[in-house]
Amino acid sequence: MFKKILIITLSTLASILVFSGVLSAQNWVVSPKGNLNSVTEAIAKASSGDTITITEGVYFETGVVVDKPLTIIGEGKAIIDGQEDGFVVIVRSDSVTLKNFEIHNSGTSFIDDYAGLLVEKSQNVVLDGLTLADNFFGIYLSQSANVLIQNNTITASGLKETSSGNGVHLWYSKNVHVQNNTVTGHRDGFYFEFVEEVEVVNNLSHNNLRYGLHFMFSNNCSYSHNEISNNGAGVAVMYTSKVKIRNNNFKDNWGSAAYGLLLKEINESEIVDNNFSNNSVGLYMESSNRNNIFDNTFIQNGWAIKLMANSMDNVFTDNNFFANTFEVTTNSKQNFNLFEANYWSHYEGYDLDKDGFGDVPHRPVRLFSVVVQKHPQALILLRSTLIDLLDATEKFLPVITPDKLIDAKPRMREKL
Repeated sequence: MFKKILIITLSTLASILVFSGVLSAQNWVVSPKGNLNSVTEAIAKASSGDTITITEGVYFETGVVVDKPLTIIGEGKAIIDGQEDGFVVIVRSDSVTLKNFEIHNSGTSFIDDYAGLLVEKSQNVVLDGLTLADNFFGIYLSQSANVLIQNNTITASGLKETSSGNGVHLWYSKNVHVQNNTVTGHRDGFYFEFVEEVEVVNNLSHNNLRYGLHFMFSNNCSYSHNEISNNGAGVAVMYTSKVKIRNNNFKDNWGSAAYGLLLKEINESEIVDNNFSNNSVGLYMESSNRNNIFDNTFIQNGWAIKLMANSMDNVFTDNNFFANTFEVTTNSKQNFNLFEANYWSHYEGYDLDKDGFGDVPHRPVRLFSVVVQKHPQALILLRSTLIDLLDATEKFLPVITPDKLIDAKPRMREKL
């Protein structure tokens, strides 16, 4: 009796597996000179749960639609070339994995956001080890969830913002993990709008035309261990709450409107343990409130921090400021933020009680920074002895600079 029950149980399980496609899954091989030489044809022949292997070669196909749960894997240098005509690959199914092949040459349009790879209204999708080259948009996610985007290289050679798309573009998507990707040559390296619970980890975004990372209306996201460098304007975070920006490297973003990190209407967020180096402006804050900025390093920026008057209740503590031309500048005589226990390399005070903190407050806003804020051409006088004299006078008898914007407890040594 036990054997009969066991046999029936195993038989039933096998039937379930066959019905679900697990036992009947096939591997379809696409090759340039084989009987099956089209990725589109292979998708049409395959059943849900099958695997398609694309062998090395160039496949000139446009609008390759993945409309069923499949795994598609490249072997060698397998390239799907869209010949600059519309979308190249489109995913419109849940449970799709695309891995280790290349997607080249989508179309360019100012009406349709053509992409090398479009994922639309899909869940449980994996995009791993892909190379996307010379596409208008690289990877474009629309109304999708539970997506892993990792180990991809996304490059373009855009010359103007108006004729370039974004490297990784997320719109109305949720629960997306973006890690270990490299993006270069696009308008924005990463662009997120109306997304939630997205993690962006260990990516490199450099030499993009506008922002290395740009996101708006996207709450409860985290950005950590990324390097954003040599982009037109750095990083912009706008109209968002509850963001965690940790352990990133913002560097070498130079230009008249370039920032390491721009925060506009960002609330209740954390900017922690980041490195801002060699940017025109390290951190720019406008209409941003109740944020905690601590354990960051600002080194050799033009302006370490530009803090606009409409930003309130932000806390700056335990940060290190090294050799910045201007440490802090603002457009107001008032201050509604807290600076405390930061290290300032320009601090000239003393520590008689040897507690590690200066006995006199540090005023990080120079008179000259206020002048430059109103008259940028005055920068030509930066190394003038007269400017040093005016700054020294203002430091002791503040008239123009905000007298309440001080660090009352400056560190004598850098925060380790």
